[in-house]
Amino acid sequence: MLIGEVARRSGVSARMLRHYDSLGLVRPTGRTVGGYREYTPEDIRRIFYVEGLRSLGLSLREVARTLDDPGFTPSALVGDLVRKTEERLNRERELLDRLRTVDAAEPAGWQDVARIVALLHGLGSRSAARRQQAVLAPGEPASVPAELLARAVLTESDPNVAGALRWALARAGGDRVTALASGMRSADVDVRRRAVLALTELPGDEATAVLTDALGDTDPTIRRQAALAVGARGVTRAVPTLVGMVVEGPNDVEAAEVLGTLARDTAWADRIVGALLDELAGPTADRAVRMRLTQALAEMPGTVALDVLRQLTRDDDPLVALIASAIVQLREGRPDE
Repeated sequence: MLIGEVARRSGVSARMLRHYDSLGLVRPTGRTVGGYREYTPEDIRRIFYVEGLRSLGLSLREVARTLDDPGFTPSALVGDLVRKTEERLNRERELLDRLRTVDAAEPAGWQDVARIVALLHGLGSRSAARRQQAVLAPGEPASVPAELLARAVLTESDPNVAGALRWALARAGGDRVTALASGMRSADVDVRRRAVLALTELPGDEATAVLTDALGDTDPTIRRQAALAVGARGVTRAVPTLVGMVVEGPNDVEAAEVLGTLARDTAWADRIVGALLDELAGPTADRAVRMRLTQALAEMPGTVALDVLRQLTRDDDPLVALIASAIVQLREGRPDE
């Protein structure tokens, strides 16, 4: 078959077929009496092999080496192609994410673009110091997309960098809460812990709503962080968790202070004192627990818990009685006896 007919049937141009010939990639087996290239069925089969391998992303040099290598194994070739393609796609995805990030910021000028690009490069550094410097670099935090900062907050493990990111996020514009709320749905507890910590530094009803939902999280650290935050914002759903914190010990002082703030609402004062009393009378309340509960009663406003504290001055445990007596004396304005 002559070159023109091969070109028509194969879809490979005559020019490319001549190029294949010059490279020794596909050489026609024969020649006509007039000296024209003549391709055999085996030659045409090789052309299709070449085109097939080229469609997988191989260069002509790699195609030639593959076809002429007697030790060639398709699995090795395909595996290598998969790896190279994944690397290329990852680079393309990184570029696409970077472009979307810049676009989301709606930069007013090239200075804003440069700031975002510099932040992206800095956050990608392996050095925690460089990541922190990138976040704290001069510039308006509001010009950086909240989604970018939130994504970095959720993945940052270094405490100093994480603190800088939360600071920047609290001052950034855009929908910060939605970006962090996605982190609260993560199966990774560390991601949820980072998200709840960042949310505690954001004001507004939306942040409060997400933090309130976090009171039901399976992780106790997240529940405690959320309870302290929403309790300070007046959310009474945090009361059971706060009382539990006093009983269990971690952050008991902060929890007692928040309970005292919530008890300023007369509708909740008796409930909170009652919840603390129930724990005091509980069968598992050892000395340390009862001491913490007594100190928590001291945080109740006015005279809400004064009668209870007077009763505790006669408690069977001398340390509990001593603490209660000191609190009552302070409340009643009497000198130490």
